[in-house]
Amino acid sequence: MTEITSRLSTALADRYQIERHLGEGGMATVYLAEDLKHKRKVAVKVLRPELAAVLGAERFVQEITTTANLQHPHILPLFDSGEADSFLYYVMPFIDGETLRDKLNRETQLSIDEAVSITTDIAGALDYAHQQGVIHRDIKPENILIHNGRPMVADFGIALAVSAAAGGRMTETGLSLGTPHYMSPEQATAEKDLTARSDVYSLGSVLYEMLTGEPPHTGGSAQAIIMKIVTEPADSVTKIRKSVPVHVAAATAQSLEKLAADRFDSAAKFAAALTNPSFTLPTTGATVASAPMRDPWKRVAIAAAAVAMVALVIAGLGWTRAQPASPTTRLDLSLGSIVFSGLGEDIAVSPDGSMFAVSGTLDGETAIFLRRREEADFNKVPGTENGLRPSFSPDNEWIVFRDDAEGTLVRVAVAGGGLLTLMDDDAIRPWNPHWGADGTIVFSGPDGIHVIPAGGGAPVPVPSIGGRRLFVLPDGSGLLGAGGGAIQVHDFASDSTWEIIPDGRHPTYVESGHILYVPASGGLFAVPFDLNSRQVTGSPQRVLDRVASGLGWRGYAVARNGTLVHRDVQRRFVIIDRARSDVYLLGSVPYESQGVADTVRHPAGNVDEPRFSPDGRTIAYDYFTSSGGVSNIYTFDLLTGTNSQITFEGDNDGAVWSPDGTQILFRSDERDGSDGEDLYVKRADNSSGAESVLSRPGNQRPTHWLEDDVILFQSDEAGNSDIWTVSVSGGGDPEPYLEAPWQEFVATVSPDGTLAAYVSTETGQSAEVWLHDFPVPTGKRRVSFGGGQGPRWSPDGKTLYYWKGAGGADTLFSVAIERDPVVVRQPEFVLAADIAGPLFNWDLHPDGERFLVMVDDAGGAATGGEPSPTRFLVVLNW
Repeated sequence: MTEITSRLSTALADRYQIERHLGEGGMATVYLAEDLKHKRKVAVKVLRPELAAVLGAERFVQEITTTANLQHPHILPLFDSGEADSFLYYVMPFIDGETLRDKLNRETQLSIDEAVSITTDIAGALDYAHQQGVIHRDIKPENILIHNGRPMVADFGIALAVSAAAGGRMTETGLSLGTPHYMSPEQATAEKDLTARSDVYSLGSVLYEMLTGEPPHTGGSAQAIIMKIVTEPADSVTKIRKSVPVHVAAATAQSLEKLAADRFDSAAKFAAALTNPSFTLPTTGATVASAPMRDPWKRVAIAAAAVAMVALVIAGLGWTRAQPASPTTRLDLSLGSIVFSGLGEDIAVSPDGSMFAVSGTLDGETAIFLRRREEADFNKVPGTENGLRPSFSPDNEWIVFRDDAEGTLVRVAVAGGGLLTLMDDDAIRPWNPHWGADGTIVFSGPDGIHVIPAGGGAPVPVPSIGGRRLFVLPDGSGLLGAGGGAIQVHDFASDSTWEIIPDGRHPTYVESGHILYVPASGGLFAVPFDLNSRQVTGSPQRVLDRVASGLGWRGYAVARNGTLVHRDVQRRFVIIDRARSDVYLLGSVPYESQGVADTVRHPAGNVDEPRFSPDGRTIAYDYFTSSGGVSNIYTFDLLTGTNSQITFEGDNDGAVWSPDGTQILFRSDERDGSDGEDLYVKRADNSSGAESVLSRPGNQRPTHWLEDDVILFQSDEAGNSDIWTVSVSGGGDPEPYLEAPWQEFVATVSPDGTLAAYVSTETGQSAEVWLHDFPVPTGKRRVSFGGGQGPRWSPDGKTLYYWKGAGGADTLFSVAIERDPVVVRQPEFVLAADIAGPLFNWDLHPDGERFLVMVDDAGGAATGGEPSPTRFLVVLNW
C-alpha cells in the first residue's frame, strides 16, 4: 500500500474501507471501497493533489452538492463528497462492468442499432440534467459505463463543480477540463458560458466514433486536434461507413456543427432525429457534412487563439489517449513452403509495420526470411544462413539474430550485407534477442539474461530477472521479463527487479501506454502501465481470445504503428514411447519420421490439455476452432480412431477422468448464468447431460479425481490459486487442502493416496514442484529446483515426472520417491521436447511407458493429410 493510499484509508476509516486502487482519470484517482454504513461496494474518487490545492474544500463541496440530486436511470448517482486529511473526494456506486472505451478498444466499431441506442439513452440523461441547469462538460467514452447492457453516465457535474470552485484558476493546476477529441469548438476556445449544445457536440463525437471507429478529429497532439475542431468540418460518417442510414448521418452531422446555434438546441431533439428516418439537415435537405466557416482568416485566428490558450494547460495535461487508428483490417500471412526451424519460432514485425521476418527452412536450407507487406512471398535475407530468432532494429534497417551454427549473435542489413558479429563468447549462448529503441540488445539463453550494445561489445549479465522473451523499455532504463510465472520489471539504475503482473509471460510494451502479455490460461491481454513509476495503473483487458504461444515463443508481435501479427497455428498430440526417447531429437524433422512418436488424428483445429482414460484407450481433450471462440470437451478413441464431442453448452475445458473411466469432470464458463468457471460432470458415453458439481465465487479447475469420490480442484476465489477438495456427489462443503499467499496449481495424488504433488510459486523465483502428505498437508518436501511444471505419478507411485523449461527447450525429468520414510531423490533426464505449455498439455499413459504431449503443428499432421503451411494473422491499425 502506497503512502497516499495508506493516508486515505486512515482518513476515511470511519466511513469507507479502501480495498484497492482501480485506476487514474483526468482529474481523479479511483479506489474500490466498502461503504461501511450501507454495506455496499463504492468507487471513491480522489481529486489530484494539484487540483485540490487550488479549489478549496468548502467551495468544492458546495459546488458539487448542486449535482447530488440528479436522479435518472442513465446517470450514475453521487453518494457522498467531502474533504479528509487534505483529500477532496466524491463517492459513486461501483459498477462491475466496462466503459464504452473498453468496448470500443475491443470492437473498434459498434453496430448501427447499438450505437444509436446508446446515444439516445445518454441523450435522455443529458436532457434531464440540462433541464436542471447542469452541463456535463466531459462526455467521452471513458465516462460512459456499460452495466448489463445499459449505458450510464459517470462524473455528472464534476467538471462543472471543479470549474466553478476553481474560479478561473484552472491554469495553475496544469490540467484541462474536457478531453480534446470530444470538446465542442466553444469549449476548445475556452468560452466560459457553455450551454446544452456543448454536451450535444461531445455526444455527437462519441456517436461518430462508435460508427466509424475514430472520433471526428484526430491528431498527433492536443493542439493539433483542437485546431481541427475549430477550423475543419468532420467527414460525413457515410464517407467512412456507407451502411449508416442517411437520417443517422444527418443527425450526427448537425450535432457536430461548428456554430453552436446550428446544432440541436437540446439532447432530446438529437435523440429524436436519430430515430426519425425522414430527418434531414435543415440547411440543405440532403447534405450530411458540416460546412466550414465562410471567413477562413477568421477561422484560423480563432483556432490560433484557442491553441495558445489551451497550450497553457496542455503541458501538464495527462493526455494519454493514443491517436485513434483507422478501422481494423485483418490479413492472412502464410509462410508457404517455409517450415519453422529449431525450437518453436516466432515472427518479427518491423517497428513501422511494413516488414515481417521469420526463421525457417526452405529446400533444406535454414535462414532468415523477409516479407514486405505489399509482397506475396517471403524471401531469404542474404548472409543469414543458420539464422534463428530475428529481431528488427528501431530504425527498420537491420535484423539481429542467432547464428545457430556458430552460437553467436549477428546483425545484418535488411537489404542484405553489412554483416556484423556482435559477440562470439563461447561461454554465453544467446537465443532470444530484442533490439531496444535506445540501441541496447537484450537476449536470453541457457546461460541467463544479458544486455549488449547494438554495435557489439561485452555482454553484461542481468541475473535478477527471468523470462525467455525480454523487452527493453523505450528509454533503455530497464527491462520487462517474466519469472515465476509473473511479469517483472528490472531497473538498471537501482539494479532491482519487482513483480508487476502476477500471471503472465512474454511482455511487450506498446506506445499506447500498455503492456501486452500472455497469461497461463492463454489469450493476449493488455494492461495500462506507467513508465515513470514502473507500475501497472489499471486492470488487464483481454485483447485476443486465442494466441498460439509457448513457453519459449510469444506467438505475437506488434509494431509501433499498431500492426499486430499473431500466430494462427494448429496443434497436435503425439505419443512418445519412452523406450525410444533416447533418440528423440529436436529440429525441423517431423517427430514421426524419427520413428519415436505417433500422431493422434484429432479433427482439424486447436487442441489443449490431453488426458488419458484410466485404461489408456481414450484421450479426453479441449478442442476449439480459430473462429469459434469457445472450447468444448472431446474424446478420441485410440483403437477405433473415433472422435466424440462431449460438451455442447458454454465454454468448457480442463477434463479429468473418473477412476473407473465412465465420467469426465470439467470446468465450464458461460453456463447457467454463472459469472465464473464452475465444475460439472458428464458421462463419457454421452448417455446423460452435464450435471453441476460445484458452483462458487471465482474460477475453479479440477485437477484429480480420487478413488473415494473426492476431487481436488484449484480455486482463485481468495485472489490467488489454492487447492481444495470436495465430494463429486455433493455431500459436504468444499474444504481447503492448501491455502497460501502464493499460487498453487495442478495437485495430483499418488496412487496409494498418501502424497500430493503440486506446483507452487512460493519461492518467488520460479514455479516449482513440491510434495505434501495427503489428506493432511504435513511433511512438505521440494522436488524441483530451477523450475518445475505439470507433475504426473507413475502407475506404481514410485516415480514422479515433471517438466522444466530451460534454454528455449522443455525437458522432462523423473524423480524417484522412496517411502517409509519419504525421500525425494535427484531428478533424472528423460527427454527434451518443444511442447506447448507443460503445465497442462501433457500426460503419462497408464502403462507408465508412453508420454502424450501437445506440440505445435507446423506440418498439418493432425488431419493426416498433406502438410499445411504455418499461418499468421496480421491486424492492421490495431
